[in-house]
Amino acid sequence: MLSTLRSKVRAIRRSLAQVGDGQPLHRAALVVLLLLDAFILVSVLDGLDAHTRQLASPWDRVPSACRDLVLERSWTPATRLDRLADGAHRDAASDLRPAERRKALHPLCAAVLEPLEAIQRDPELRRLLELHRQLRGESRDLELALAGPKAAYDTALLAKVAKEEGGPDVAALRLELRRKTAALEGARARLATADTALDGSPRVAALWSRLDGVGPAERDRLSSDLRRLVAWFPVRRLAMQLAFLLPLFAAFYAWNAVSLRRRRGVQTLVSAHLLAVVSIPILIELFEAAYEVIPKRLLQAIFELLEAWNLVAIWHYLVIALAVAVALLAVHVVQRKVFSRERLLERRIAKGQCQACGKALPPGARACVCCGAAQFTACAGCGGLAHVEARYCRECGRERPAAAPAGDPGLA
Repeated sequence: MLSTLRSKVRAIRRSLAQVGDGQPLHRAALVVLLLLDAFILVSVLDGLDAHTRQLASPWDRVPSACRDLVLERSWTPATRLDRLADGAHRDAASDLRPAERRKALHPLCAAVLEPLEAIQRDPELRRLLELHRQLRGESRDLELALAGPKAAYDTALLAKVAKEEGGPDVAALRLELRRKTAALEGARARLATADTALDGSPRVAALWSRLDGVGPAERDRLSSDLRRLVAWFPVRRLAMQLAFLLPLFAAFYAWNAVSLRRRRGVQTLVSAHLLAVVSIPILIELFEAAYEVIPKRLLQAIFELLEAWNLVAIWHYLVIALAVAVALLAVHVVQRKVFSRERLLERRIAKGQCQACGKALPPGARACVCCGAAQFTACAGCGGLAHVEARYCRECGRERPAAAPAGDPGLA
């Protein structure tokens, strides 16, 4: 089975650069194919993104407002009006439509956020919340403005008691202090009135009652559900992505297989390119999902362990060692696949260069004038001249035994 798969992969790879039985691909046709590849890749990625956005994420199921209200419990009785007025309940934009988002909510989050959304839809409550925010800011500004005159007034009183000459005007400071104190008390009174109206609203009271009714069991269950959603989300996202990509891959693979069997050169070429293009996002998503599920969490655990033991330097040593290993592997692959000895000899023969040293040969030369290496040998099949390093005889096309390496440093 593995050998069959390898042969199919080799056939598809050969069909990427030729039309039919060895017919070379023209540059203009190659440009058209590359443009088609780019267009199909962009279209596939756009469709994949739109398709994946339909999946509810853990943050759609348990929005930040629900986490603040239930898990972190940051809305205390002393601060909940302030947070409500500041709009701390507003979540980042979701890819889901409003109806889908409400449907995706965790049941506990839906129960908590329902009165919150009712408050948002009430114009009078929005006006009161905006008034609360403004009066709270005004009160803070007045408190800061009052600190200066109060300190100056205290200093002036001390100077008057000590009967110092040239001190500040105590009467003027007292008047300014009274004026700002009255303004502060007025702002606080209006703020208290607005808060009383807000707390007396049935919708606000329903929100406070729902928050107070969340018990430890419900909170623990929501926390457990959130951890489970986060843990399984990469797998669910991969399944959603493969549901979009695999039908395309299967369709292009079937088209390529039929074209190969019926020897349709152009269709084989185009389908092979499309098959290669669709394989790119599949490989990327598989790698990303594997990284999310296993190595990412493992690496985080290792880093946290090293950090706890004050051995973070070992982490950096491991990263450097991994980078060196990856670089060595990349150089090895490039040298073996792209600049291999066989490919170098093929280029030298095609350009009329010496197969041993790579210098240009005079027309009709049978040996190199620079290094003396023989360029031809007798073919065992037809007796004609064949290149020493060629795989096939140039006269009869018979495959020749593999030649031993010439020992030239340029071929290494």
